[in-house]
Amino acid sequence: MGYTDPKNYGMSNNNIALVGKQVKDMYGTYIGRVIGTITDIDGTTQTVGIDCGSKGLQQIPFEQVVVQGDFVIFIPKWRLESQRVLREKGLTIRRLKALMNIVSDNDEMKEDAEIIHEKYKSHLSTLEETEKQIKAKLESRLEELSEQMKSIKMLIFDAKVQCKSNEISEQTFESVKTLSTELIEHITHESAEISNVQRRITDLSMEVQQVTELPKEKLQESAVIYLNTQNNEPSTEAELPQVPTNEPIPEPVSEPTTNTVNSQPIPESSQLKAETQEKEKETEESDWLARMEAQ
Repeated sequence: MGYTDPKNYGMSNNNIALVGKQVKDMYGTYIGRVIGTITDIDGTTQTVGIDCGSKGLQQIPFEQVVVQGDFVIFIPKWRLESQRVLREKGLTIRRLKALMNIVSDNDEMKEDAEIIHEKYKSHLSTLEETEKQIKAKLESRLEELSEQMKSIKMLIFDAKVQCKSNEISEQTFESVKTLSTELIEHITHESAEISNVQRRITDLSMEVQQVTELPKEKLQESAVIYLNTQNNEPSTEAELPQVPTNEPIPEPVSEPTTNTVNSQPIPESSQLKAETQEKEKETEESDWLARMEAQ
C-alpha cells in the first residue's frame, strides 16, 4: 500500500486542531476539554467529544464548534438554527421585493412572476413552522438563564452573610463576588442576544406580511393612477354652453287671473270676449244717455 497524505482525511486534521484544547462557550464560560472526535466513513467529522468533568463526556455536533487560537468555542444550537432561519427568510423577502419591482416595470412578466411568487410564499410557510420551534427554544433558554441568575444572586447574598458572620474572610467574599459577576455578565450577554434574535424574527414577520400584501396594494395604486390619468385627459365631447352669470334673472311670470262661473275656471279667450262685450255695452249706454240729454 502506498503512502496516503493525511490532509485528504478530515479525522487527522480535526484531531490535530481540536484534541486537547479547552472548550469555552461564546460568553467565556469554561465547559471542558476536547478528548477526541467521531468521523463518518468519508473522514468528515460528525461530533466532538468533550470531557465536561462531573457531567461526563458530551458529544457535540462538529458544526457547533469553532477553533480560535488555543481554545475551541462552543456555539449553542439555538443560535445556529435562528441565524439559519433569519438568513433564509431575509433572502426570501428580498427576492419577493425584487420580483414585485420586476412586475411593476414589465407587466408582461406577470404570469411568470405569479408562479415564482407562490414558490417563495410556500417557502416562507415552511420557515414559519421552523420559526415556531425556535421561538419555543428561545423562551425555554431565557427561563433557564433566569433561574441561573437567581441562583447566582442567592450565592452572592449567602457569601455576604458568611462574611458578616465571620465564617469567611472579606477577601474570600470579594473573590466570590468577582467570579459571580463574570458569570452574571455571561448570562446577561446571552439573554440580550436572545432578545435581539426574537426582535429580529418579529421584524421579519412584519416584512413578510407587507410583501405578501404588496400585489393587492399595487393593483389598487395602478387603478387610482389610471383613473387620474383618464380624468386629466382632454374631453373629445362638445361642451354645452354655460349660462352667463352677468345677465339679470327674469322675473317669474304671474299666472293669469281666472274667473269662475259655477266654480269652474273660464278659459282665457272667453274672458277676453266677455270683457269686450261689457265695454261695448257701457259705450252704447253712454251714447244713449248723451242723446237723451241733448233732447
